[in-house]
Amino acid sequence: MSTNQDLYATATAETAKMKAELAPKQIEAWRTFSRTVFKEGVLDEKTKQLIAVAVAHVTQCPYCIRAHVPQALKKGASRQEIMEAIWVAAEMRAGAAYAHANIAFDEMEKSGQ
Repeated sequence: MSTNQDLYATATAETAKMKAELAPKQIEAWRTFSRTVFKEGVLDEKTKQLIAVAVAHVTQCPYCIRAHVPQALKKGASRQEIMEAIWVAAEMRAGAAYAHANIAFDEMEKSGQ
């Protein structure tokens, strides 16, 4: 599969270090938050990673997809589970677009046309 390097800069250890050096308190808070969120709780770590994969597809974040798909695999998710999570994301995104038609109807009613 190809990637589009012109559209999205490659995330590197160097850029991660640079961002951390520019805002050390914030990155430490972020890392603590992230570790806490992804720790096993009521939901196991695999489920949390599958949720992250789905959300990454809804938000269309290529960096998140590249980060969370390997984590989901590492936590025991199968390729089929990952693809199913992606399909759930696709349905939710499409469903939201359809549901927002109500807003369009409101605006059409306001215009009187």
